[in-house]
This record gives sequence, structure tokens and C-alpha cells, in this order.
Amino acid sequence: MSLNDRLVRRAGGLGLPRRTVRLRLTLVYGALFLLSSLALLAVTYVLVAQATKNGVASGHVGQPAPPTMAHPPLPSPPPPLPKPSAGDRGGGDFVLMGEVAKAQRKAILHQLLVQSGVALALMTVLSILLGWIIAGRILHRLRTITTTVRHISANNLHERLGFTGPADELKTLGDTFDGLLARLESAFHAQRQFVANASHELRTPLARQRTLGQLALSDPNPSLESLREAHERILAAGAHQERLIEALLTLARGQTGIDARRPLDLSAIAAHVLSTRADEARRRHVTVHADLNHAPTSGNAGLTERLITNLVDNALRHNIPDGRLQMTTGTDPSGNAHVTVTNTGPDVPPDEVERLFQPFQRLDDTRTARRDGLGLGLSIVQAIAEAHDATITAAPAPAGGLTITVTFPRVPHRTPTPAAT
Repeated sequence: MSLNDRLVRRAGGLGLPRRTVRLRLTLVYGALFLLSSLALLAVTYVLVAQATKNGVASGHVGQPAPPTMAHPPLPSPPPPLPKPSAGDRGGGDFVLMGEVAKAQRKAILHQLLVQSGVALALMTVLSILLGWIIAGRILHRLRTITTTVRHISANNLHERLGFTGPADELKTLGDTFDGLLARLESAFHAQRQFVANASHELRTPLARQRTLGQLALSDPNPSLESLREAHERILAAGAHQERLIEALLTLARGQTGIDARRPLDLSAIAAHVLSTRADEARRRHVTVHADLNHAPTSGNAGLTERLITNLVDNALRHNIPDGRLQMTTGTDPSGNAHVTVTNTGPDVPPDEVERLFQPFQRLDDTRTARRDGLGLGLSIVQAIAEAHDATITAAPAPAGGLTITVTFPRVPHRTPTPAAT
């Protein structure tokens, strides 16, 4: 058990609060001060003891210092050695002086210990008190964070700590927490908006199906052709629901990320997608130009194909008669693979480009004559790109339309393992 834990346990036995950071810091401050003071006292005691010991050995302990003279005295011959008398006991006066010096040394050391011990006890109590106050001031902002977290819910994510003062670790923590709250608020808002839009998109075909069924049943003498027409329209509404649910599942799958990455080539996937959309391009009178170069990367092949498919479908759907679609793949000087899709069409306002990647967000009806999309195509593209750590850049094309580039990270080079001999 560490010294800090033992101090906290003893403090808990005295009725003090247990295992708080403030108590731990206070006890650590007090313990460090006490240990350093004891070490200083021990060093001082040893030095004083050594000095007084030398004084006793020389016979100068407690003796007054000789008076200082303005000029050194003239040299004089040494005094003659005393002649011991018959009654001399062998230096008894010198023995008595040594005992007095030892007693005086012992008293000095005892007085040093007593006075230093009292001062040390008072200073230790004072240091603990000051440590408690300083720790409380330091941890005040942590208590603010704790109080804010306890009261945060989905309904008040707009609250912020707003720490001011020096840019220390606690302010950095507060700013990080404010950033987290901002991201959570944005995510909750996007989730609510997504649920509302998804509910609206799902409710529309359901209401259409119910209306078609009611119209068919309201006819007292329905013909075979009218029933067939109503049935086909109900099936079309059901197919629209199926595509919408599939798109929602793909969006959720893209947002959850990918578990394993496999090597793939964007050019091969792009060529396959263009071949499957050739009839749709001819039906819409859109000319496709492809410049497909080797673009190796890694990821999920199925999701990557869905990404490129949505880019092509978006470019075909939001195009103009006799328009063009340009697709290129390749690598940049850093080795990152990219796929770029450019289509023709009306001008897209630059401030509206980012909104197109949000779920169920479309431009006005002038962009396309047919609103046969689900409003999830580019949202799925963004989710799949983020799952692959890819970046998306989108900008209005100079001649109208939109240019979207998705850049995938390059495949890391692996050092071949030497064959065992």
C-alpha cells in the first residue's frame, strides 16, 4: 500500500472525507513538507552536533572569545611549563571543564530538537491547512465540470462551461468538454432532423398506397383495367418504400464503419458501375466520358461500389438533356487513390453544395425535371467515405453542374518478409 493510500485510510478513520482528490492532494502536500522538514532538521542536527563536538575536543565550548586587538601583539617567549606539585591529582580541573562542556553540548542539542520540533509541528499544520485551501481553489473548475455533466441531457446540450483564465490543463479540459457538447448537440439535432425526414419520406408512399386502395374500393363497378392500374401504382409505391428502406440501411451500415479492409482498385469498380448504368445514360441522353487509370486502395468492395454507384446515379439524375458525365480515376503524387465525377446541368450555388450531403436535402425543382431520387444518395456517399477515412471535395462545375472528388488513403507499403533458409 502506498503512502498516499495509508494517509487517506487514516484520515478516513478520523472522520474526514475519504478518497477525494482534494484530500489526496492535501495529504500529499503535507507529507512532502513533513518529510523534507525532517530531512532538513536531521541535517541541521548532525551539523550542530559535529560543530559542538569539535568545540568540546578543543575546550572552547562555552568559553568567551578572546578580545580582538587593533594590532597583533609582539611575539613573546612561550611560558614555562607548569611544574606539578606534590598535591596535584593529574589535571582534575581539566576533567571538570570537559564534563561541563559535554553537558552544555547536550543541552544545546536537546534545545535544538525541542524548538525545531515545535516549529515543525506548527508549520506542518499550517502547510496542511494551506494545501487544503489551495487544492480547493485548483479543483473548483473540476467541480464545475462535474455539476454541468450531472445536469446535461438531450434537452440542454446548448449549455457550455466557458472557462476563462490562464490556459492551463483545466482550461484545456473545459474547452475540450465544450467542443464535445457542441458535437453532441449537432449530432442530436441531425438525428432528430433525420428521423423527422425519414418519417415524412416513409409516410408519403404509405399514404399514396392507402389512397390508391381507397379509390379502387370506392368504385362500385371497377373494371379489370382500373384494378390493374391501381395495383401497379400500389406496387410502384411499395417499390419506392423498398428502395428507401434499403438506402437507409446502407446509410446506417456506412456510418458504423468497416471491420476489415481488402485491396481493391477504383478503376475496376468504376468500369463495372458504368457498364451497369449504360442503358440509363442512353435513356436520359447523357454522354459518358471515362478516363479510368489504376487507382489502388483498400476497403470494403461492396460499400465502395455503392459509393461510386450513387455518384453516377446522382450525376445522371441531376443532368440536362444531351448532357455529359465525366468520370476519372487515378492517384495523386502522394499515392492516394481518387475518383472524380462531373456532370452538366444548371448552376449550383456554392453555399448550397454542403447541404446536398445531408439526408433528404435537395435543391429546388428547377435542378431536375423529375424528382425520382430519395434524397439520400450523397449522404450515403459521405458516410461510406468517412468509414474508409476518405475525403470528399465538391464544387460547382465551371459550365454548370457539380464536380465531386472522393480521395481514398493510399495503400501502406509492406516490407516483404525474408524467406527462411
